[in-house]
Amino acid sequence: MEEINAVAAAANAVWSAEQPAQPTETPDGMQSALDQMDEDSKTLAEMIKEAQERTDAHREALKRMPKGNARYVDAPLEAYARLARAKTASQVDAASGFARRRIAQLRGTLHLDSENAAKIKSAINQLQKAVNRGAKKKRDLNREQMIKLRKVRSQEAERRRDLELARRRTQRMIREGGYMREADIAGRLAAQLTETQMELRSQAQSLPSVTSLETAVQQYAAEAAGAGAEAAAPAAAISVQG
Repeated sequence: MEEINAVAAAANAVWSAEQPAQPTETPDGMQSALDQMDEDSKTLAEMIKEAQERTDAHREALKRMPKGNARYVDAPLEAYARLARAKTASQVDAASGFARRRIAQLRGTLHLDSENAAKIKSAINQLQKAVNRGAKKKRDLNREQMIKLRKVRSQEAERRRDLELARRRTQRMIREGGYMREADIAGRLAAQLTETQMELRSQAQSLPSVTSLETAVQQYAAEAAGAGAEAAAPAAAISVQG
């Protein structure tokens, strides 16, 4: 509105300059009018150009200003959103870098937008907290990574212990199975030996009792002599008759 008023005032001045001067009664009055006309000798086009330049400069300044101060509020929110999405230490560093850049930008804007100084300072404070919390989250992520590594190592050690336990259990079962087979074989051998002894005892009981080896020899010799005498008696009887 100020630029439009300035343009209108300039146009009125030019229009006034273009009107025929009223005759004056003295030459001094005419000279004063001419001097005034020289001071207001700028053309309407020059005034319009200057007004347009001021309007453009003001428009650019308005473009640089955040609309409704939304950017002042959005900067901390965006920083926290990036920090929440970060899953690794490098992503946390990127989110902290964004917060630091926005802090630098807002500090540069602080002396240009004094009307929103409180909002800018609040945004800077929140962004600084985001940087500090990003450092804490980075430490937490590193700690979690170490816990995961220890857990993996513990699981590997537990797996090795389980394998060793299974190996020992298998060896024990094999030994116990050997013990059972050994006992079974020993029982079979004992039964076979008992059976053999009983068979030998049965065979020994079916034989005539023999007190000693000499008695058996004498008995055998007597039996043999008796058989020889019986064979010789028929032969003598034949010879007597002959």
